[in-house]
Amino acid sequence: MKLVELEMAQWDWAGMDCGCGRSAEHVAELLLEVARGQSRGVAGALDGHAWSSPTLFGPAPAVASVALAALADNVPLQARTQFLDLVQLMVAGGGTDFGSAAQGLDLPELCREITARGQWLLYGEVLSGRSVMDAGTAFEILTVVEENRGRLQALREQAGELLPSHCRTRLCDDDLVG
Repeated sequence: MKLVELEMAQWDWAGMDCGCGRSAEHVAELLLEVARGQSRGVAGALDGHAWSSPTLFGPAPAVASVALAALADNVPLQARTQFLDLVQLMVAGGGTDFGSAAQGLDLPELCREITARGQWLLYGEVLSGRSVMDAGTAFEILTVVEENRGRLQALREQAGELLPSHCRTRLCDDDLVG
């Protein structure tokens, strides 16, 4: 959990506006609980705080960054699944809340940039063999952030049965070449 704590310390949670109108300190506390394996349903719990489909709120980039740190850390399998789900929600965001937009921020783009910098964690998740469901989520995230479509196609071929059928049969990424 040291990497999660290290990354959490890089963000000003108290100075960050949450989607609920308060500071985002409670978002950080929830992420820490998830990393410890003490909380479930974090994606739903953060609805209205970091995201509300399709809009992202101020904490979204920090949430994406902490979630990626968790994938590099030694967190319980159930927590890994939750953090992958969070990353997927952050990269799938289609808009920025009014307050962040007024500051000139494009939160979906920031989340995709943060995630792209950690894409090797997602490649590792696909090939880890820990969970077919998590491999599918990681692959779906990669279809959003990976610019090298040939490498992504090669991953699909190498991963084979490690991926769920919808990823093996291209249902999750019909824009891939190959």
